[in-house]
Amino acid sequence: MSDTIFTGCIPALMTPCTAARTPDFDALVAKGRELVEIGMRAVVYCGSMGDWPLLTEAERQEGVARLVAAGVPTIVGTGAVNSREAVAHAAHAAKVGAQGLMVIPRVLSRGASATAQKAHFSAILEAAPTLPAVIYNSPYYGFATRAELFFDLRREHPNLIGFKEFGGGADLRYAAEHITSHDDSVSLMVGVDTQVVHGFVNCNATGAITGVGNALPREVLQLVALSKQAAKGDAKARRLAAELEAALAVLSSFDEGCDLVLYYKYLMVLNGDTAYALHFNETDVLSDAQRHYAERQYALFRQWYTNWSAEQC
Repeated sequence: MSDTIFTGCIPALMTPCTAARTPDFDALVAKGRELVEIGMRAVVYCGSMGDWPLLTEAERQEGVARLVAAGVPTIVGTGAVNSREAVAHAAHAAKVGAQGLMVIPRVLSRGASATAQKAHFSAILEAAPTLPAVIYNSPYYGFATRAELFFDLRREHPNLIGFKEFGGGADLRYAAEHITSHDDSVSLMVGVDTQVVHGFVNCNATGAITGVGNALPREVLQLVALSKQAAKGDAKARRLAAELEAALAVLSSFDEGCDLVLYYKYLMVLNGDTAYALHFNETDVLSDAQRHYAERQYALFRQWYTNWSAEQC
């Protein structure tokens, strides 16, 4: 089984919203195509960035089917409040020809139980045995997948080929030290925008799943490329990667908060992508202060990046 889909830089797509506050699938597909044409390896849909809790099962699956039909390499998020629905999303992904799965832990019901999570993960992996899959580890889902459980699952399900780590620097270190270094064929995906350099340089990551990369795709692709060079010992690349990551720090930090989709959709609007102006819940809006802060930080980064890029020429 090939695991090449879990390499490079992969944006977690947001779901554009119509005036009726329903998914705008045409805009979703257009953005997926645009990002892949720029250089992204694939897209993830529907993870937290895609607002999976706010969409119906049918809406999520229509978005997946349209992306795949448009030729966009697609990794499907399996987030659900029950295993039956998660299994349905995995089976649908395999049926329509998606390229991979991002397996999300069971939430709300018995979410802290390792036994329940193993059964949940197993059911999803069994539903799509031909699709390479990574487990999504995030403190926001209330369960930390550790090495023993991961390798128990991997022995039973060879399509489990990696780990997406959203828990931050210490959790990335744990994944590298106890999971991916135990088996070189296991992929580690950096799952939080603030930890790209650390993930590649110190944790042997194979790729990054990005939120801010929706709004700043070329800049994040450059950060990933520099980080990969730095991981080979390139001193200049390491310095430049650190400078770029530091300049992105505030914008990347939006990825760590509960308003991440609100912020990144707003950055898309600042780019001129009006399809991202609305949210599915009318009350889901940034405050005036949050918008002003985002505007200033975005303008500051863009000015810095223009000057910094000119220095490299």
